[in-house]
Amino acid sequence: MDSFLFYVVLASVGTTAHAGFVVAPFKDIIKKRSTSDVILNGIELYSMNIDSKVTSRFVHTVITSRAVNRANVSKEVVFDVELPKTAFITNFSMTIDGIAYLGNIKEKETAKKQYEKAVSRGHTAGLVKASGRKTEKFTVSVNVAAASKVTFELTYEELLKRHLGKYEVLIKVKPKQLVKHFQIEVNIFEPQGISELEAFGSFINNDLIQAIEKSFSGKKGHVSFKPTIDQQQTCKNCSTSFLDGDFTIKYDVKRDSPGNLQIINGYFVHFFAPANLPRVPKNVIFVIDISSSMMGRKLEQTKKALLKILDDVKENDHFNFIMFDSMITPWKEQLVKATLDNLKEAQAFVKSIRTRGSTNINDALIRTVKMMNEAHQGKLLPERSSSTVIMLTDGNPTSGEINPRKIQDNVKNAIQGRFSLYNLAFGYDMDYNFLEKMALENNGLARRIYEDSDSALQLQSFYEEVANPMLLEVQLHYPINAISELTQNNFNHYYDGSEIVVAGCVIDNELDSFMADVKAQGANNDVTFTEQIDIEEKAQALQEQEYIFGDYIERLWAYLTIQQLLEKRISAEEEKRENLTAEALKLSLKYKFVTPLTSMVVTKPEDNEDKEAIADKPAEGKAEDTSFLSRYRVHLRAHSVDGDPHFLIEVPEKKDHLCFNINLDPGVVLNLVNDPDTGITINGQLTGKKKVSHNAQTQKTYIGALGIVNTQLALKMEITTETITLQNGRKTIAFTWLETVSLRQAGWTMKINRKKNLVLSFGGGATFIVVLHQVWKKHPIHHDFLGLYTLDTHKVSEHTHGLLGQFFQHIDFEVFDIHPGSDSEKPHATMIVKNNRLSVTRVSEKDYRKDPSHGAITPCWFIHNNGTGLIDGAHTDYIVSDLFSIPLTN
Repeated sequence: MDSFLFYVVLASVGTTAHAGFVVAPFKDIIKKRSTSDVILNGIELYSMNIDSKVTSRFVHTVITSRAVNRANVSKEVVFDVELPKTAFITNFSMTIDGIAYLGNIKEKETAKKQYEKAVSRGHTAGLVKASGRKTEKFTVSVNVAAASKVTFELTYEELLKRHLGKYEVLIKVKPKQLVKHFQIEVNIFEPQGISELEAFGSFINNDLIQAIEKSFSGKKGHVSFKPTIDQQQTCKNCSTSFLDGDFTIKYDVKRDSPGNLQIINGYFVHFFAPANLPRVPKNVIFVIDISSSMMGRKLEQTKKALLKILDDVKENDHFNFIMFDSMITPWKEQLVKATLDNLKEAQAFVKSIRTRGSTNINDALIRTVKMMNEAHQGKLLPERSSSTVIMLTDGNPTSGEINPRKIQDNVKNAIQGRFSLYNLAFGYDMDYNFLEKMALENNGLARRIYEDSDSALQLQSFYEEVANPMLLEVQLHYPINAISELTQNNFNHYYDGSEIVVAGCVIDNELDSFMADVKAQGANNDVTFTEQIDIEEKAQALQEQEYIFGDYIERLWAYLTIQQLLEKRISAEEEKRENLTAEALKLSLKYKFVTPLTSMVVTKPEDNEDKEAIADKPAEGKAEDTSFLSRYRVHLRAHSVDGDPHFLIEVPEKKDHLCFNINLDPGVVLNLVNDPDTGITINGQLTGKKKVSHNAQTQKTYIGALGIVNTQLALKMEITTETITLQNGRKTIAFTWLETVSLRQAGWTMKINRKKNLVLSFGGGATFIVVLHQVWKKHPIHHDFLGLYTLDTHKVSEHTHGLLGQFFQHIDFEVFDIHPGSDSEKPHATMIVKNNRLSVTRVSEKDYRKDPSHGAITPCWFIHNNGTGLIDGAHTDYIVSDLFSIPLTN
């Protein structure tokens, strides 16, 4: 199979997901066995599944596509996905003929160097790049041998923003061929209760409407879309599909109180969206670029949007227009009230606007700020009102002051934090970073307006977001000395139809109740909102394991913190920028997010040489300067027990491995992994050799059987060298290693690859690979035995323990005083680990994860005496009574 490499480039707005296969080269259907079995260029895409769980606005989406090469030669298959620009990829994997190739998150500069090195060798590369207004495209290709199967799985997470009173999940549907099993499943859990839910698609016809199921009751909502082959077809017996467009889900929650507090596992989130408030009067000056580059469609769309906006301006608002090219031309010399006469005159003025000249951004904004300041000083505006400047431009400054940094300083000094500046960037010809930084420095934001037939609607939609301020100077307060790591808790505005979200860590473990105070300026007076909850009672109410994925509030907090850190560094001074970057990078690595500071690397071994695939996410605008990131390291880990039993611990931050043996009698059962939060426990029973040398002081043992328990899924699995027995609820199924089996159930999947390995994955959690080692049945000494490999260890909780599980978290060590030992190939050294000083030996163990037959030689530092000093406690502390025993946890 050919080597591959991909480099994923992501950007940053929206809520979207699409999954599809593109078969390269893309040709006509060459074989169609039935209406339920379509083969394109030899590749049959037989399954596509998009599974989204929304828990308190936080979305965890897994996109899975499966295909088989029906041709008699190898074929290239391309996994092609569109996902939201605001989403962070958290995992990607490919499984080819039962062998999984998994993604790991690395810091960006390291990954970039690997990518460039691979490209210089002539390896192929795929890119993920911005593909639309709200989406970016993830693409990776791989050659699939004849009769082979491939499964692609991509996971991403995102916090939904409330927009005009709705949360929106937008799913891009574009499989590009008929799919035997196509399914979208969206499950929503909102502790406040769901008030409304709708689902629709841009491509939906009368037949496809029947394939949509939606329901909501209380806290739970569900949407599914499962079209049959016949429903997908555009005509009878043809190969083209209706599935091409947007599938949209919109919902909102019940709002019995202004806010909603949730606390789980030491993290809290506060959603604040009060209703039925009087509207705060608004003062807005529109600053419109009328330079020659705006000629034609751009100006016509702008005028169309302004006319619509004037229809929606409220009577107690004040407004004005300032046109600019090389000259500055205000409509009025001061802001005017939105009376019927003034609105009529404004509409006539907008219709008369023409283009001319060059672009003087500096003088236009300075003139605008002066006008707004004079209006406030002269008390021409309501005392309690919201003031905003909205500038639309399609180009860079070409007259007056043209230095972007100088313009930013001039505008910031003029505004001095008194009101907000929003910059709308029309098209792609301007320096977007310049406009974005200037807006962020002045309590606003930048938005790109795409030059298209609906540009006027884009402008209008943006205005609607900020058209109705309800509160000013919003401050959210929480118990003093009881919280830390608070996200942004001061906001200039709360707009109708939006939502303020604050999250943080609760550090007072003795806290019984939790109170949030919100203070703000309303239209008529200052207002205060108070909410108090019982922590234990609230936590119990949120234990909906069917819908909740892991520590979602902690991940929501991390997501929000990273987003805010990345935004802050755009406008930060140079000395602060590096600190903000370091903090965002640290969180990105800890929570395994592909952000503008990190990359995801997938390694596929080929001819004893690693070929890397790299996923990246740049910000919109200029490319990131990441040269200084090389001093940060990545914390990735994949651990195993295989052999004597040899425990092998990967420590990527050291680019090294640790290893140790456990010497106990055959029949002893050891706890290998125990995660009380996810309910996963794995135990292994030792087996010995058939014959033991009388001179041997200790008998070598191996893993002869494994017991895997998931209490949350009521799942038990006993794996021996002969059989795999699965108990799911009351149902028991037995398999042998002579079978090839693939099972997918709610919350878990299992695949047995005949006489090779078993791959078990728990939904969005960890993956475990059990390798079967077979020897000659009549061998006088050795038995068959098993090896256990753990993957995606970042998906288990921080409370995981066991002989392997304790190393899923970060471990640090230092090695020094390396000197020759009695064996010249095995040097000795001194190691400091967990404040223990140990004598260690350099040895080589085998990793059978990727090659069950031969294994890969892996050097490691061997810790003697059953891992004493490295493992917590003594090795005998990990003995349990049987394969399904669950260790007690503190």
